[in-house]
Amino acid sequence: MVDLATQYQAIKSDIDSAIQEVLDSSVFIGGPVVQRFQKSLEAYLSVKHVIPCANGTDALQIAMMALGLKPGDEVITPSFTYIATTEVIALLGLTPVFVDVDPKTFCLDPSKIEAAVTPKTKAIVPVHLYGQASDMDAIMEIARKHRLFVIEDNAQGIGSDYYSKDGETRKLGTIGDIGCTSFFPSKNLGCYGDGGAIFTNNDALAEQLRMVANHGQKVKYRHDVVGCNSRLDAIQAAILNVKLPKLDEYVAARIKVADFYDRVLGASDKIETPYRDGKSKHVFHQYTVQLKGVDRDALQAYLASKEIPSMIYYPAPAHKQGMFKSFNLGDLDLPVTEELTKHVISFPIHTEMTEEQQAFICSEILHFVNAN
Repeated sequence: MVDLATQYQAIKSDIDSAIQEVLDSSVFIGGPVVQRFQKSLEAYLSVKHVIPCANGTDALQIAMMALGLKPGDEVITPSFTYIATTEVIALLGLTPVFVDVDPKTFCLDPSKIEAAVTPKTKAIVPVHLYGQASDMDAIMEIARKHRLFVIEDNAQGIGSDYYSKDGETRKLGTIGDIGCTSFFPSKNLGCYGDGGAIFTNNDALAEQLRMVANHGQKVKYRHDVVGCNSRLDAIQAAILNVKLPKLDEYVAARIKVADFYDRVLGASDKIETPYRDGKSKHVFHQYTVQLKGVDRDALQAYLASKEIPSMIYYPAPAHKQGMFKSFNLGDLDLPVTEELTKHVISFPIHTEMTEEQQAFICSEILHFVNAN
């Protein structure tokens, strides 16, 4: 699905030098390399504060802890997402309130949010799924009306521009109260291990986020709040310092692959290619289509026989996972989510793909689809 080895070869000398710099300094936690990445990412995102952390899941947990959410508070979020988004809600004793997604963008459907708001609702967590932005104008309007926090799960959308209706262009992850991202190796901006970051333009909130991520301390050995230990190590920061200046180039390469897929696969009435709503730049962390009258399992098996990988993101919605059994969500009606779990499939997309590879993949997909 990704080719990290080939990508590494293209930047090998810079990566190796950056890692060697950390080894020579022996400053493995914190230090100037991490600070350099923090400042560079703040500049790239045009955001006041970036708080690096250990991974994207921690980023979400720290965000909710810093906002002071308490057990029993309700958090509105989609069920059609990776489990990390909802896992941290339950971990903190909060109550996930699952809302259906838009059938075109696969992101949280703003028209369904207000019906889910109760006096216990404290936050909304939109997920910018596959690199497609949620409708942040509508979500922020609802949040302001009901005085709710907004935490953007931007693990799959870093590098995307959002074109607000006020005429401004903002980077995804900087629109809500807090943005969270992951630097897992397969992400558009990935390191070579685990890593994550939190963004905010709120000075007081940034201080709280830093405290929570650092054992609840602002001054060493003075622990003012309950916190955790979540740090981006210097070797991962060094790798990200090399890759961040290439992020826009990487995004452009992904969009080019998506354009090719759209042209070729879009010719089939059995394949619905990804929707692009024009409100943002889709950065294609995944290239995910909906199949129409095609046996998905059989297609996957056929592609595997041709050594073409494919993935289902995601085969089961969060609200039907065993971890949420105690919330008694069996009767929850999320028809779009249910349909997507049955029909979506993702094809390879990464920065190193050649047109020959793309043509081969499309040819085999269409061969199967047209024959069945």
